[in-house]
Amino acid sequence: MYAVLKTGGKQYRVAAGDVLKTEKLAGDVGESVEFDEILVVGGDDVRIGAPTVSGAVVRGEILEQTRDKKVINFVHRRRKASSRRKKGHRQYVTIVRINEISLPDDGKEASDE
Repeated sequence: MYAVLKTGGKQYRVAAGDVLKTEKLAGDVGESVEFDEILVVGGDDVRIGAPTVSGAVVRGEILEQTRDKKVINFVHRRRKASSRRKKGHRQYVTIVRINEISLPDDGKEASDE
C-alpha cells in the first residue's frame, strides 16, 4: 500500500518502511509524527481525495533533525560595473521513517474539507 501525502508545501509518495526527508517538523528524535493531509491512498483499491481522503493517517518516527546541503545563490551583473555576490544557506530538514498507513473502515471515498 502507498500514499501521497502533503507536508511543507510539497507532496511525497510513501510506503511503509520508507525514509523521507521533509521540511522541518516539530518534535524530537524518536518521537512519532502523524500526517493527516493524505491526497491519495493506493494499493488493491485506490482512494483519491477531494481534496483529502477523510480519516486516512500516515504515521512515522522522527529519525533525525538536521540541516540539508548548502544552497548557493551566485549573482553576477556584467554590464558597466562588474558586480558579484555569493550567498548561501542550509535549510533545516527532518528525516522521518514511515511506519504505517491506516485507512478508516467506513467505506467513504473522499471528503470535501
